[in-house]
Amino acid sequence: MRRLNACNLLRAAPWVAALLLLAPLSGARAASGYELFVDGNRLFRDDLYWAALLRYEQALDQGYDTPLLHYNAGIAHYRAGQYERAARAFERAAAEPALRLVARYNLGLTARAAGDRGAALDWFRQVRDQESEPRLAELAGQAIRLMLRDADERRVVDEDSPAPPPAAVERPRGFAFNADIGVGNDDNVYRSPDQAYVDRSQPGNPVITPVVQSGVYYPVDITARYSVGSFEHEAFFGSYRLAGRYYQDPELENANEFSHQLAFGSSYHRRSEDRERKIYSAFTIAQHDETWYDRDDGSERLLNGEPAGERLSFVRYGPELWARQSFSRLSFSLHGKGQIWNYESVGDLPEYDHEYLSAGLSAQYRFTSTSLIRFEGDLYTRRFGERPSFSLDGTQNIANPAVRYDYVNYGATARQRVTRFFWFGVRYARTERTDEFEGYNDYIRDGYGAEFSLRIGDRLKIRAQGWYRNYNFIRAFAYHEPAAGRRTLETAEGLLTARWQINNDLSLTGSYEYREVASNDERIDYTRGQFMLGLRWQLGSR
Repeated sequence: MRRLNACNLLRAAPWVAALLLLAPLSGARAASGYELFVDGNRLFRDDLYWAALLRYEQALDQGYDTPLLHYNAGIAHYRAGQYERAARAFERAAAEPALRLVARYNLGLTARAAGDRGAALDWFRQVRDQESEPRLAELAGQAIRLMLRDADERRVVDEDSPAPPPAAVERPRGFAFNADIGVGNDDNVYRSPDQAYVDRSQPGNPVITPVVQSGVYYPVDITARYSVGSFEHEAFFGSYRLAGRYYQDPELENANEFSHQLAFGSSYHRRSEDRERKIYSAFTIAQHDETWYDRDDGSERLLNGEPAGERLSFVRYGPELWARQSFSRLSFSLHGKGQIWNYESVGDLPEYDHEYLSAGLSAQYRFTSTSLIRFEGDLYTRRFGERPSFSLDGTQNIANPAVRYDYVNYGATARQRVTRFFWFGVRYARTERTDEFEGYNDYIRDGYGAEFSLRIGDRLKIRAQGWYRNYNFIRAFAYHEPAAGRRTLETAEGLLTARWQINNDLSLTGSYEYREVASNDERIDYTRGQFMLGLRWQLGSR
């Protein structure tokens, strides 16, 4: 057999050369069935895969049912791009001890071609960890290393590309379950200013002394999804997600928040040698609960002496679409979303109910396998139903029309891989907001970001990213008080994460997140650090 080049392992068809010429492993069958089988092999060698599959099917109809026939049919299905049928054929061939290991190796190649990375690694590891076929074990080990390397290279291309919804990521049909649970410490639970300030928004300009509180919290993010589909590249799904955080100390319960989300839709994924297409569409409905609290001390806000904490809880619903077309070096993506946000009604306070509409696109070019540049842009709008706009003097007259904010966002990302295990990137983004009444809340925001990713061995990955954003308010005043001067606002944030892959389903995660907000409106000035250690469990999701 010709020795395969390891660099082409994951792009080549499964092992073929010798096995197509092997004699049947079982005794002689009906001559016509055997002749059809031999003719199918001849057609395969002429690259006539569909014709070969027809001959194999005819041989089966004649009673020529052997593991070798299923193996060769699996190869033909693989070459024809029918990965699900190829996998079924290789699984039947694996029942024959003489073909078991090579069939499992090819099941790994097939799973990888179908986009199921977890299953591919499982099959390759089974072959790598056996001792009876050293050559196959060596090839499986090379395949694993190449997959891990290529996965990191693809991440340079795909991570944070305007990101698809979680359900748009390619999943196998059937049931999938992800759970992230952990424990963390928050050193400023209510985002309180860390020093006393004069509140110019209140009569008499009182001096406020905030109380910075810290505590232990439990982050939770659980997703369950079920996909079905009779078409090879398309699946229909329903999913449920619970996400939130819960604080251990009862005195910090006003900081608890959680969301429930249901989504129903379809996903399409088709990949050939040098191009890939993904389309995701869904209708989502979500309920979000949090408390409207005073950031100075964490107490629930009151209206005429009555609790008004439910004001920030809402239900949102609407359709969304995400699509991406990739070629060998160039890719394009677009996305759109339309949602209604219904907030809780609290007394006579204006509600935050609004419509949210967005649309965007991006273009990305990969210069080499290790470097890329991406340009992206978005348009979105929030149109409120009752919340009155601000006048140019900083007052919010109830007779003013409802708030409408329109946004234009655009930016660029560049990334470079330095070694197989390390890459870094830089980002720039600009957002322009227009207040459609008199322009009081117009601003221009410039953002500068940097990131890096480091992989140590097969199991440990470390990633860091940071952003600095500067807001240029054109007309808005600090405290909405003209005497306080133009509002200034700067934010800086960083996130460091590490993940240790325990096995295919379990991983240990740790993170530290820091955020600082600086403004001459001292009510919103704060620093916050959060440390978290958690466990991720993924079942049937890769």
